[in-house]
Amino acid sequence: MTQFLSRRSILKAGAAGLAASALPLGLAARAQQPIVLGAVYVGPRDDFGWNQAHAVAMDILKQVPGVTVIEEENVPETDAVSQSMESMINLDGANLILATSFGYYNPFVVESAKKYPEVQFRHAAPLWKEGDPTNAGSYFCYLNQAHYVNGVAAGLSTTTNKIGFVAAKPIPSVLSNINSVLLGARSVNPEATVQVIFTGEWSLPVREAEAANALIDAGCDVITCHVDGPKVVVETAEGRGVKTCGHNASQAPLAPNGFITGAEYKWETIYKIYADALAKGEELPNFIAGGYHNDMLRNTPYGAGATPEAIKAADAAIEGLKAGKPIYVGPLKDNTGKLVIEGPMDNYDPVLDGMGYLLEGVQGSTT
Repeated sequence: MTQFLSRRSILKAGAAGLAASALPLGLAARAQQPIVLGAVYVGPRDDFGWNQAHAVAMDILKQVPGVTVIEEENVPETDAVSQSMESMINLDGANLILATSFGYYNPFVVESAKKYPEVQFRHAAPLWKEGDPTNAGSYFCYLNQAHYVNGVAAGLSTTTNKIGFVAAKPIPSVLSNINSVLLGARSVNPEATVQVIFTGEWSLPVREAEAANALIDAGCDVITCHVDGPKVVVETAEGRGVKTCGHNASQAPLAPNGFITGAEYKWETIYKIYADALAKGEELPNFIAGGYHNDMLRNTPYGAGATPEAIKAADAAIEGLKAGKPIYVGPLKDNTGKLVIEGPMDNYDPVLDGMGYLLEGVQGSTT
C-alpha cells in the first residue's frame, strides 16, 4: 500500500513530527540494507542556486554513517538523465534516485521507475499523481513563504519603494514567488511595488544581467529573482550598488555590501526522512511537501543590506508563517483589475498551485 501525503494532511497531521524524528542516531545500526542515494543535477552543484541547494543537503547526508551519496551534475533534461539513473542503479547500487530538475519527471523518472520496480525514485516538483508508479513520488518545498519574508525585508530596506524581480518563466511557482514578495513588502510598506522581467529560460546569464540592469535603471533599489542560478543577478546588482534578496541557496558571499536575506530550500529535512525510512525498511511517502511549519525552508542569515527594522519584521513574519498565518488574504485583484482571491487562503491551498496571474502592484505581464 502506498503512502500519499497531501499538503493539507501534512499541515494538519504532523509532517513536523516526521521531520523531527528523521535520521535518529541509531540509523546505521538499524539499516536493513545499504543506503545509496543517487542525486542528479541539471547544472553544476556549485551554481549558487537550485542545484547547490540540493548539493548542500547531500553534503550533510554524506556525514551520516551508513549512507552513501552518488552525484552527477550537468545532466540535461533528455534521455541522458535515464542513462545517469541507470548507471547509479547498476554500477553503484543506488536504491533511491533523487531527480532534481523539473523536466526529469515525465517520461524519464516515470519510465525508469517502471523498469526498476525495486528502486525508489523521488522528484523535486509536485508532479506525482495517483496512477503513476508506486515506487516513484514527489517532494516539494513552498519557497514562496520564504519569498514573502524576502518581501518583508525588502519593503523595509528600499528607499525608492521599487523592488525588481528577474524571473525565468511565468509558471505558477514563479508567479507565486513574485506575488509573495509583493504581499510581504506591502505588509510593512503599502507604497512598495514589484517590477518583473521574464527572461524565458531557467539559465540565461546574459539575459539575466540585462534584466537586472534594466530594473536598476528603472529605479529598483532592491533586486531578487527566480532563476536556476542567481549568481549573475546578485553580482550585477552588487556591482551597481543595489541591495539584493536571494533565491534557492545562499548568495550572501556574492554581495557583502548589499545582501539582505534570501529564500532557501532545506532539502535535507526531506532527504533525512527518506534515508530513515530506507534504514527501517519502511515505505517512502509518495508525496512530501511543506514550508516553515515543518522545517523545510530557511532564510539566509541577514547581510549588510538589511536594516534593523527589516530584520525585526522578517523574524516576526517567519514566526507568523510557522503558526499558519496566511500570505494571501483577499480581496486581491490581479494587475488587470480582475478579482482573483476573495478571502483568506491557507498557505497550502491547492488552488494556489494553479496561480496564473500577477497581483495588482506588480508591473509586468505573463504573456
